[in-house]
Parts: sequence; C-alpha cells; structure tokens
Amino acid sequence: MSRTSVLERGVVARAAAFLVLSLLVAPLLLLLSSRSVEAATLCLPKKDETACIAGTMGSRAEPIEGVDVTLTKPDGSTETQTTEKDGKFAFTITEPGNYLVGVDEETLPKGSELRPPANAALRGPEGTIKVDNVQLGQNYGPVLTVRPKGFDDSTSKWDEFIQSSVNGIRLGLLLALASVGLSLIYGTTGISNFAHAEQVTLGGMVGYGLVNVAGLPLVVGGILVVIICGFTGWFQDRILWQPLRRRGLGLTQLMIVTIGLSLAMQYAFQYTVGARTVRVVVETPETRDFGSIRITDQSLWAMGIAAVVLALVGLALLRTRIGRATRAVADNPALAQASGIDTDKVIRLVWTVAMGLSGLSGILYALIVNGVKWDTGLQILLLLFAAVTLGGLGTAFGALVGSLIIGLVVELSPMVIPGDFKYAAALLILILLLLVRPQGLLGRPQRVG
Repeated sequence: MSRTSVLERGVVARAAAFLVLSLLVAPLLLLLSSRSVEAATLCLPKKDETACIAGTMGSRAEPIEGVDVTLTKPDGSTETQTTEKDGKFAFTITEPGNYLVGVDEETLPKGSELRPPANAALRGPEGTIKVDNVQLGQNYGPVLTVRPKGFDDSTSKWDEFIQSSVNGIRLGLLLALASVGLSLIYGTTGISNFAHAEQVTLGGMVGYGLVNVAGLPLVVGGILVVIICGFTGWFQDRILWQPLRRRGLGLTQLMIVTIGLSLAMQYAFQYTVGARTVRVVVETPETRDFGSIRITDQSLWAMGIAAVVLALVGLALLRTRIGRATRAVADNPALAQASGIDTDKVIRLVWTVAMGLSGLSGILYALIVNGVKWDTGLQILLLLFAAVTLGGLGTAFGALVGSLIIGLVVELSPMVIPGDFKYAAALLILILLLLVRPQGLLGRPQRVG
C-alpha cells in the first residue's frame, strides 16, 4: 500500500472521529448552559424492602398541582396522594404484586384528561393504568400522562427519524467504547474475545455495587469502575493470556477459552445479583426537549463523555509513542518486535485500556437503559462483533465508524420493520457490505482469510 493511501486513510479516520465530537458539542453545551433542575427524590427503593411507583402530572415545564392520584393495592385497599407544585407523586411499595394507578378526574385542570398508554395491555379498568409484577428494589414510573382533551400527540415521520437518529448515535457511541477495545485486542493478538461483552456487564455491575449499594457519588463510582475494569484486563493478560501465548496455543483454542470465560462471568453475575435487573441510580432522570428531540440528562452526559474519550483514544493512537507502537504491533507483530518494541508490554496495555473502556461503556449503558442484568453483554455481543467486522478487523477507527452505523441501523430500522427484528437488520447490513467489501470499511484486504 502506498504512503499516499495510508495518509488518506489516516485523514478519513481522524475526520470521522472529530465529526462525531463536533456533532455532540452543541447539545452538551446547551445542557451545561441551561438552568439546573434538581430531581426531587420522593421515593428511593431498597433491595428486598421497598419499591416505588412514581410519576409527574403534566410536563416538566408545566407541572400540574392539586391532582389526586390513587394507588390500588393487590388486596384492594387504596392510597391517595395529592401532587404538589412540582406535579410529582410517588408511592412506596412494601409488597410485590399487581397495582393500579388512577386519578380523580374532578381534580384535573379544566379541559384536561388522562391519556391512556399506547400499549393496551397496560390499561386498567375505569381509566386506571396497570403496573403488573412489581418487584421490591425497583423503581416504576412515570406511569401517568395528562394532556389537553383532543390533543394529538402523534409524531411525524420526520420527527421520528430525528429522534431515532439521536438514539442511534447514542447507542453507537456506547458500542464504540467497547468495540474499539475489542478491535485493538484482535489487531494485536488475533484473539476474537467472546468474553468482551461480559466486561460491559461487569462495568454496569461494579457501578451498581459502588453507587447504589455503597452509596458513592456517581462521578467517583464511574472513575473507580474504569480503574477496576482496567485492572481486570491487566490481570487477565498477566495470569491467562500471556502464559497461553507463550505456550503457543492457536487462535481457535484461545477463542474457545474466551467462550468459557464468558460463560463463567455470566454464572458469576447470576450468583451475585440473580436474574433481576439492577440499577446504578434509582432516581428517574430529568428529560430535556430540543425541538422534536427528547433526551435525558444522563443520555447527554453519556454521549458527551463517550465522544471525548473516543477522541482522546484516537489522538493517543495517532500522536503518542505508545499509540504508534500499538499500531505497529497490530500491523506486523514480528516486525515490531524486531524493531525493538516490547510487544508483551504493548499487548498488556491494550488489554488494560480495552477493559477500562468496556467498563465505562457498561456503566454508561446501565444509566441509559435504566439497569443491567446478567445477560446484558450477551444481548449486545453480536452488535459488537458486527461493528468491528463492519469497520474492518483490527482497526480502532473502523470500529468507531462501524459502531455508529450499527447504532443508527438498530434505532432507525423499526420505522420500516417490526422492532423485534432491529438487531437482525444490523446483521443484514453487515452481510451485504461484506459481500461487496470483505475487509470492511477501513480494513485492509490482507486481513481477510
């Protein structure tokens, strides 16, 4: 490959990284410049003790005061709350079961009505809304929506497209945090790490333990998650991968080891927290509207953090000495070692950074989807491999581009196909592209086969 081609690929990769960062700077600045709204903590669920059913009458901008909200319990008894100036209500639940939530329509403002949920299965009798299978330790809400009578809350296709595109970029950035590390591991070692997605789950689980259980501030807990997960990468390479490499195990054998490690981590998660969904924070996040786009504060922060971290990783790979050494090992390990590069140290650093990025992806993903389960990594595993393969095996910038494409396809595809098939749509795009360009978008032909 000519030097001109290499330079052109470098320019494209840098342009893609900085384009993503620039697209997210504006909404992040809007978030920082807008007035701060403190979330009123009305109810905090406790593990195996209480749960919460909460909501807001009206909107965040125009809350409705003085509405009587009634909770019907499994035994038929009722409890009523009247909303304050912030329009919020929250019931503390002490027993699991099925509950009904309704309002006294006489207390609603003139010309307003309770809007039924879009899902008919959630509609209860006489205008109530069902909250079935309530489990202790969880937060349920918001469950009620009040709108003016005759209000049409349907959205246009264009608004839906814009909202889905933002959601796709958000998912793509979180996938990129994990897939960049997965791609670097493949590039430097040749290992297809099937346990990589479990490192994402580990990030969410450690975040739950530090923030929810131990009570640490979210920022402090997030930093510790990255450090702890990064250490697990260093530890894995030190006691497992380096000895196996020195014993001369083939790539197929190493891949089988990663599958076993993946299963072991899944069983460890089940043993630790069971099959339930655990949340890093239990407060319902505040939402913000930017035109037709509705997004939570947590999503904005997650997108901003992911974009900044990915830009820093890209600059480190392009501008720093260790970054150039990493790319040299990924291109030709034997030649890099002959040139005086300590490949073992580079590989160990790659494992450490990759696991740290996965941990960060895990805690951000848990915040965005309001929880993490033992099989969260299993659900996104194919998306990670699709992103890495689509962008080009072994290329970090290719993993970034591939992740953004996969994220957009996953979120946009429900506009034309049933939502249950959105992951299949992403894999179909991957297959079609590989038929045309087997090496991926930014990969080299010699990497295939």
